[in-house]
Amino acid sequence: MKETIGMQAQAVCRKATAEDVDTLYELIKGYAEKGIMLPRSKETLQRQIGTFVVAEIDGEVVGCGSLCKLGDDLVEIRSLGISEGYKGQGIGSKLVDRLIEQAKEQNIGKVMALTYEVRFFERNGFQVVDKEIFPEKVWTDCVNCPKQHCCDEIAVLKTLN
Repeated sequence: MKETIGMQAQAVCRKATAEDVDTLYELIKGYAEKGIMLPRSKETLQRQIGTFVVAEIDGEVVGCGSLCKLGDDLVEIRSLGISEGYKGQGIGSKLVDRLIEQAKEQNIGKVMALTYEVRFFERNGFQVVDKEIFPEKVWTDCVNCPKQHCCDEIAVLKTLN
């Protein structure tokens, strides 16, 4: 078993750059192929690179996440993923913390996510809520999702100070 304390201390979160697009694409593609994340094209990633944060260990990108503005007071955490071999080491929580910092900097009051990892988000201060309270979400990714009419993801919400 890896020494997780040392690994956690080494994970550094930073804003993604254009040089990260290929790595982000591969990381997200791995989740999309399992049906647990919507795919993102390289073109979309290039266009939206400013919304992404990455986690690095020793210069290697091992995780990512992004914020999507859904309304004046609501953002969604999207494309949150960790490379195989690095899960369970606190990297996802570091990414969520960084994304929440960004939401606060933008004076956004609420952060939501659609997830299969409810316990992870609960540990990070989110609460399960009814998806229907997010009409903004319907007009973004949901219209392109194959699960649009039978969505099995759970909505979680964190209200910021």
